[in-house]
Amino acid sequence: MFITVYKSKLHRVTVTQADLNYIGSITIDENLMEAANLYEHERVQIVNINNGERLETYVIKGERGSGTICLNGPAARKVSVGDIIIVISYAMVNMEEYKNHKPVTVHVNASNQITP
Repeated sequence: MFITVYKSKLHRVTVTQADLNYIGSITIDENLMEAANLYEHERVQIVNINNGERLETYVIKGERGSGTICLNGPAARKVSVGDIIIVISYAMVNMEEYKNHKPVTVHVNASNQITP
């Protein structure tokens, strides 16, 4: 049996851009991607703290160290620049893997820089 579990998340990052005319996805600073164990093209859930919107999209790499969190394409209609969001990734694991599973949570400051 497999179950779907929370793998990692970027907790309370600030939306820095919203680009309606881009094809789609969420652009994330590469430092944040690495810290949260997120992979380019990986499916993620976005939860908007400001308005309650939830959506799914996929990750693309943003400039390392930039703090970029940009919702692209139709997702840009679900956020405003300055909104606080949570980016969550999930994984399917078997029960043996689940026993050792440790999700990763990355916290940031107001500039989307990683904090301890």
